[in-house]
Amino acid sequence: MYKTKPLDHLILMIGSLFLIMPVIVSFMTSTHTATEIHMNGLAITPGNNFIATYEKVLTQKGGFTGQITGFNMFVNSMILGVGFAVGKIVLSMLAAYAIVYFRFRFATFAFWIIFTTLLLPLEVRIMPSYEVMSKLGLLNSYTGLIVPLLASATGTFYFRQFFKSVPDEILEAARIDGAGPVKFFIDILLPLSRTMVAAIFIIMFVYGWNQYLWPMLMTNDESFFTLMRGIKSILQVWVGSQIPDYNEAFALAVLAMLPPVLIVVIFQSWFIKGLTESDK
Repeated sequence: MYKTKPLDHLILMIGSLFLIMPVIVSFMTSTHTATEIHMNGLAITPGNNFIATYEKVLTQKGGFTGQITGFNMFVNSMILGVGFAVGKIVLSMLAAYAIVYFRFRFATFAFWIIFTTLLLPLEVRIMPSYEVMSKLGLLNSYTGLIVPLLASATGTFYFRQFFKSVPDEILEAARIDGAGPVKFFIDILLPLSRTMVAAIFIIMFVYGWNQYLWPMLMTNDESFFTLMRGIKSILQVWVGSQIPDYNEAFALAVLAMLPPVLIVVIFQSWFIKGLTESDK
């Protein structure tokens, strides 16, 4: 093994500081008043408005209807993130399971058709998807927000590669024991895939949590607004001499970072193992 050198630690510390500095600045700035931020700009020292700012963004009702709070938007973002992650994992696992273990014609061709959808950005599919959801009456609903984007070529690709690495002896042993396709999937493949599930869950949760364009098109009811929309709506307020609530926007930004960071920290070992593991 190589011995670590002081220079290596210095480089890592500088890189870490470079990455975490925007978060520190955002948090410190959020503890000041909007007037102080407007006059002095970003801050790197704490202010005296921490409790008042965060209590206001979480509990005070606002928006055009005067009924939405930061906590409501936090819950909506959480529903979107978890719904995306769970739905994409379920569909991806089932699709990969069918491609790998069910011997039907053109299975490989079907997989590559699925994989090529990665070349199509969301913006290309967004208007047809919106039209379908509109005709089904699913605008301003969690179903309309989550279901149209559940198909995941990325998840299907990772699970397909994972399932192909599972030894054939396991499948043969399951057949000898009388396990059918459903039992084999639930009792054997699913436990073996837990690290991969954790890795894909993190990726898809962050993807769903950070969605802005799709929720903006699908909802005009403030009760379905997410944190991303809340931050944008705060910064759009500039009427006459009214100063936007910069401190609230920064506070919401800090709150928006917490769940993805916590999930990555908690599942980081599973995340790395799920993306690199090939031997069972």
